[in-house]
Amino acid sequence: MNYPRHASSVPGKPDAQSNSLAAGQPPRFVDDYLPALLAQASLLISSEFHEVARQHGFSVSEWRVMASLAGGEAVSIGRLAQVTVTKQPTVTRLLDRMEARQQIERLPHDSDRRITLVRITPQGAKSVEHLMELAREHELRVLEPFGLQRAEDLKATLRRMIDLHAQAPGDAAEGSQAEENAD
Repeated sequence: MNYPRHASSVPGKPDAQSNSLAAGQPPRFVDDYLPALLAQASLLISSEFHEVARQHGFSVSEWRVMASLAGGEAVSIGRLAQVTVTKQPTVTRLLDRMEARQQIERLPHDSDRRITLVRITPQGAKSVEHLMELAREHELRVLEPFGLQRAEDLKATLRRMIDLHAQAPGDAAEGSQAEENAD
């Protein structure tokens, strides 16, 4: 599948900010507002890969869960909902289906009976292994125009932003519009 590297590689489709600047107009608010830029970039880049995930038999939500659990330790359902940018009841229903397919397993928390942990099974890890390779290839194509150092700086900045603004599961963000704004 061919993915555009950046806006200028899409013939006849200049970006909105370029249009407003060329016309001597100030950019629209959303063309210089970080949350809007992050949401747009996320939607565009993620949508390119979501088609690949669907072709490999995973819904977008299933892909997010599997990618979030792969290579890591067990996490709470609340934390998984936060990382996958999905409402907790949706994650719980999704986990029911994935558990029936033996892709994930639920575990009790060591000290808090109210918390259920989730981890990927060996079968689940194997089923998503090739898709994760394809995701890394997609990521490389997306970041290639910026160079390795700028790409790593961008990722470090985004991780720091997440750390600074993350709320624990169950906080006010739980009922937010985050699911609608990110992909």
